[in-house]
Amino acid sequence: MIAVTINFNSIVKLTDDQFYQLCRENPDVKFERNAKGEIIIMPPTGGETGNYNFEIATDLGIWNRQTKLGICFDSSTCFKLPSGANRSPDVSWIKQERWDALTPEQKQKFPPIAPDFVLELMSPTDSLKDTQDKMQEYMDNQVKLGWLINRKTRRVEIYRQGQEVEILESPAELSGEDVLPGFVLNLQLVWQ
Repeated sequence: MIAVTINFNSIVKLTDDQFYQLCRENPDVKFERNAKGEIIIMPPTGGETGNYNFEIATDLGIWNRQTKLGICFDSSTCFKLPSGANRSPDVSWIKQERWDALTPEQKQKFPPIAPDFVLELMSPTDSLKDTQDKMQEYMDNQVKLGWLINRKTRRVEIYRQGQEVEILESPAELSGEDVLPGFVLNLQLVWQ
């Protein structure tokens, strides 16, 4: 199953509240919205991808509990990016001070903030081009560091604010650099 993009713009342009309501009234469907206002219906992940996402998020969560530098989010969290897009990275993290600057209402709905870090783990049915475009969208919306992990090719694309994409072939680990200081993701669990 692949993601499906639907353009309702000639009929109706959903406000942020309407998009939020659409998501709430259809909890079994994962929606995203791009900067053009098109609705993207995201398929659920399979068992393997879901497990790898969980393992990666667990490692990030343990690091974050130890450092207390920010807030971690899973793939169910939808963020309202500065471009107007609503996106749900597989794993994401926001620096504590930036999260604390949001109001309680902003935190409750789709937070109007770009994460500092995002990770996308490709599912077997994901389009590489679409996922790369999504990663570039994150960078265009103030995300500082992003990792696109492709298990099928054992390739990692590292996205950094204002820099060319770095491509690594079968890396053993990834460094969180200055965005996630001290965090190292062991990729052996992903490549197995």
